[in-house]
Order: sequence, then C-alpha cells, then structure tokens
Amino acid sequence: MERTILNTIRALDTSDGAGVRLKRALGYNPMVRLDPFLMLDAFSSDNPDDYIAGFPPHPHRGFETVTYLMEGHMKHRDHLGNEGDLQQGGVQWMTAGRGIIHEEMPQQQDGLLRGFQLWINLPAAEKMKAAGYRDIADNEIPRLDLSSGGQIKAIAGEVTIGNQVISAPVKGGSTDPLYLDVKLRAGERVTVPLTQGYNAFLYLFEGEVSVAGEAVKSDHLATFTDGDRVTLVAGEHGARLLLLAGKPIGEPIAQYGPFVMNTQDEINQALSDYRDGTLTAEPSFL
Repeated sequence: MERTILNTIRALDTSDGAGVRLKRALGYNPMVRLDPFLMLDAFSSDNPDDYIAGFPPHPHRGFETVTYLMEGHMKHRDHLGNEGDLQQGGVQWMTAGRGIIHEEMPQQQDGLLRGFQLWINLPAAEKMKAAGYRDIADNEIPRLDLSSGGQIKAIAGEVTIGNQVISAPVKGGSTDPLYLDVKLRAGERVTVPLTQGYNAFLYLFEGEVSVAGEAVKSDHLATFTDGDRVTLVAGEHGARLLLLAGKPIGEPIAQYGPFVMNTQDEINQALSDYRDGTLTAEPSFL
C-alpha cells in the first residue's frame, strides 16, 4: 500500500543556543510532533555570525539527539569528559537518558555550516538509563547509488531498494528509526519500503519532490498516511531530502525545554536535579 501525503508543514525561522539561526520543522509547539520524533532543526549559513556562538553547556534528559553535519565541523564535549570534533558528513548519536550536560561549538570551514539536529523520544522504561553517545564518521555511513544517478545515504536503519540492501551503523532500539539522506536527479523516481504502522515523514531542503502526485516545496516537511512504501519523484531541478520513519511509543509526553519525560512531576524532578547538581550520575564540567 502506497503512502500519500497527510500534512505539510513549513519550517519556521528561529534561533537556539547562543543565537544560532535555524529552521525548525518539528517541535516548535507541542502539536507539531510525530511520535517518536520530537523535533527537527535545519541549520545552514555561509555567515559565521549566524552560528559561531554555538550551543554553550546545556542539559538533556529523557530522549536522544542525532546531529548530522553536512558541511563545516563542530567541536563538542560533555560532563563525562568526552571531547570530539564532528566532521563534515558525520553523525553524533547521543542518548541523554538520565541526564547529560554538553556543549556544541560550530567551527568555520570555508565559512559554511550546514546540517540537522533530530530529537527522538525514549520510552518511559529507558528515560533514566545511563547517558552515552557515539560519533559516526562520514566514511562509516553506507551509500546506495541509484540507477538514474541519485544516491541514498543511510544514517539509521536498514532498507532494501530494488534488490540492494543498505544497512546503517545505527539499527534497532525501541523506536527502530530509519533515517535516510536521499539525493535525486531531475525527474528521478525511487520507491522506499517503510514498515507499516510506523510514523514517517520527509523534509525537503533542496529542489522539489512529489509523493502520489502531490508536490512538496523546499524547507517543508511532509507527513504520510500509513502504508508499506513511499514513492518519491524529483522535480525538474532534482531533490535533496531527509526521509525518516520510526515506531511510535504511544506514551504521554511532558516537556520543559531540554527535558522530555512522561509527567509534570518528572519534569519538576529533572529541574530540581539540575539545580542541585544531581541531574547526572557524574560531576558536571560547569
């Protein structure tokens, strides 16, 4: 059964951190979520003033963040003593769990910075597990070259296109996410299998794409009806998009900024823990 477009959402201009300018496609209010996905931010600028102040130390609890850096690079460190420099094309997959305090500081590379940050919810049983993360270099992320010249890059999940299987470094988990970076040439068509019952959407950031004859404009997110596949057709200038799907959790959500729990009492506890310095099991670098 083919999926069709259910709703389209225009990404809104906003800022976060210390004034980093970005477009928020999911999560700019509690009604604009798609279980298990909480937020999707897109950042793209050739003006360092838009991003160089970065994201100074800040906490998280109860969910995962996925940072995909297409251009530029970003230094990061956390209260666990981890430090790194996420390079162009790479991904950082961070599980906040019980709590993490970290900072992300974009670095200039020919003046450019371009990428995405996705927030994925965790079920109640996993919200207080130990924090952790992994950096995935660009050369660890598999690509599938399409017969018409396009390419699919698999950041999470596993999918079969035609008779070819593409398997990402991150697979499974409670929400079993699929996260693809899809690049299509002008007029190119591709059908991607999606697990029936999983919520799914695309975010178009270059060109134009259509699903079941309905066009999606650049900087728009489109959610889908249920089904076991979606067919993407690029416009005359091609298309570049993110395609995501995940297993819904189906639990209540209580959120206060960087804390995502199930009840207001749990949010109050997270705030109290942060004030008292007990959000994490380890001392903070703050």
